[in-house]
Amino acid sequence: MPENRYSQILFSVGCDSGVIRHCETVASVASQFSGDSVDDALVFAGSMMHDIGRSITHDISHAQNGARICRERGESEALIEIVLRHVGAGLNADECTLLGLLPMDCVPRTLEEKIVAHADNLTKGSKIISIEECMTRIADLPTRSKKKIWRLAMEIEQLG
Repeated sequence: MPENRYSQILFSVGCDSGVIRHCETVASVASQFSGDSVDDALVFAGSMMHDIGRSITHDISHAQNGARICRERGESEALIEIVLRHVGAGLNADECTLLGLLPMDCVPRTLEEKIVAHADNLTKGSKIISIEECMTRIADLPTRSKKKIWRLAMEIEQLG
């Protein structure tokens, strides 16, 4: 049985052990960026729940599906926003539309949202990777997307 409350939630909605281990690793990476201006409990919760939508799908719509699941579960709006905005360095409404998603702003705004997105970018499965490895993995993305991910990394890395 999963070890913490959030792992249990992920398990109960149908996430497999690989997703749960990934979320636990993201939480570990995210903890490196705590500080006085950061809600550590929210970062932990967001890190653990960010991929809850993978209980439905493993495509890019997992973030919007995850936000819906969290809303149905009565989770806090702050947690819902982390789940919604964690992909890459976020997607604006136009990018969402182009990807076949609901047209909404999914760009991380709060420090907690940014930390979870960055920690997710530094985690491949349950393995921690460097920002350089992350950038290599996304080499085929549009330049604009790569720049957003790099800027997010530079903003968050200064906290660690």
